[in-house]
Amino acid sequence: MRRLLAVLAAGVPLAAAVYLPTASAEPRTHASASLNCDTVSVKAPTGAEVESVTAIRQAGGTIHGTGILGGTVTDVPSYCEVTVTLAHPGDGDHVKVRTWLPDSRWNGRFQALGGAAYGAGDNGVGLGTAVKNGYAATTTDAGLGDVLDTRWALDSEGRVNTALLANLASRSQHEAAVVGKQVVASAYAKRAAHSYFTGCSTGGRQGYAEAQRHPDDYDGILADAPAINWAEYEPATLWPQVVMNNEKTYPTGCELDAFTHAAVKACDSHDGVKDGLVNDASRCHFDPRRLIGTKVVCDGKELTITPADAAVVRKIWDGPRTASGRKLWSGVPVGADLKGLAGTEVAPDGTVKGKPFPVPALWVQLWLKKDPSFDVSTITYSQFTQLFKQSKAEYDKVIGTGDPDLSAFRKSGGKLLTWHGQADEFIPTQGTVQYREQVERKLGSAKKVDDFYRLFLAPGTNHCGLNGTDGSADGLAALTAWVEHGKAPRTLPATLINADGRQVTRNLCGYPQVSRYKGHGDPAVASSFRCLSTSRH
Repeated sequence: MRRLLAVLAAGVPLAAAVYLPTASAEPRTHASASLNCDTVSVKAPTGAEVESVTAIRQAGGTIHGTGILGGTVTDVPSYCEVTVTLAHPGDGDHVKVRTWLPDSRWNGRFQALGGAAYGAGDNGVGLGTAVKNGYAATTTDAGLGDVLDTRWALDSEGRVNTALLANLASRSQHEAAVVGKQVVASAYAKRAAHSYFTGCSTGGRQGYAEAQRHPDDYDGILADAPAINWAEYEPATLWPQVVMNNEKTYPTGCELDAFTHAAVKACDSHDGVKDGLVNDASRCHFDPRRLIGTKVVCDGKELTITPADAAVVRKIWDGPRTASGRKLWSGVPVGADLKGLAGTEVAPDGTVKGKPFPVPALWVQLWLKKDPSFDVSTITYSQFTQLFKQSKAEYDKVIGTGDPDLSAFRKSGGKLLTWHGQADEFIPTQGTVQYREQVERKLGSAKKVDDFYRLFLAPGTNHCGLNGTDGSADGLAALTAWVEHGKAPRTLPATLINADGRQVTRNLCGYPQVSRYKGHGDPAVASSFRCLSTSRH
């Protein structure tokens, strides 16, 4: 998502995370299989029909990602690109499933890649990375467009296009698994030994949807910073704008940063040492009113933080509530960049106004109000509550992924691994934590869930940040070792970026454990910390 912020800063309206799967650290199996790129046989998934199949040999080299996310991956070996176009009778859609097959040194594994924002699949960079690391890789566009292309949302009569929404929700990801595996088996004359799904943000949500609705599709699912409970999460992330508009207070980016930095400083030592990281953001209860009267220099101008500024930040951290005070959803985590959802801009007349993050704004305009011209800045607190309830009532069964019953996925032998940044500025970390706890209650105990589903929280890490943008972690290597060798990850080794911008190593603790300093050793080194259990709250 750091790429997202860079593009936003350049003035381009973007709203998605770039997901670049890391290379599995495990040695490749170098499965001996000759590739046939000339004749690929595919049978249509149930409920769909095959419109066309094309197979083209590609030279590889440098792959440039399509769309506004862009990106590049270099040194990609030659591969066969198979495109299968599907349609669903009566729905008027044309869904492309792309599979890239390395010409040589295939590692015998299949990897499917999820999407970002309103884009259902990969833009080429993830596919190239997967092929570079020996995988046969598949993705789908679900018959949609780029990450912010929502022209498909409403039909010519202003009604929601339910077929394409179903494609985005889960139908197309399942079909990509079915088609992609067939392409691999046909082209190599042998099936993949193991199948994996990888995704972050929207891709993370898709991974959870696969585990819940199609538990036999994958042996392992790496679903990071997942947009679980989409129908609730989407309107909830518009809350910071609702607060600023209703309070008629728009803190500058410099002032918002001052609140974040003060909170991190206040809670830094909770893990036993000042290391520039808050190890458990949910236990950081910094009161923003402590900054009232503080001077902040922004673009050469001195500003004073007011009680109104502090009140706005307090509401944003707390999260959406009804007029009577009932909590609807989690707020932006303390320590996360508030500018992501509480963005502002200066109007031509010099006044400051809110600049909503496009993804939730589009959700409200198109799927809730069914009116592309609806002005989200007019939403009152009471109207927000109604929109939140409407979103859940109309769409939770369609695109929601909050079903805690993963018993079928467990029975299938699947493994689910998730990491989520504790400074995620776009998707509240607590939503993922709450889901994990719901699964434990459904299946009986934390131990039973740990057998197939593990969650790791990354201190100081922003949205999808461990994909090499705000640190790194090889979740795919951990997942592969778990699936293929039964080595369940007790910790997830990671490189994090602390508040001073320095790299530090940490072994991310499996939830609900948290990292704590041993009392000696270099705070920048993982071996100086250990994982301890804490009481839940």
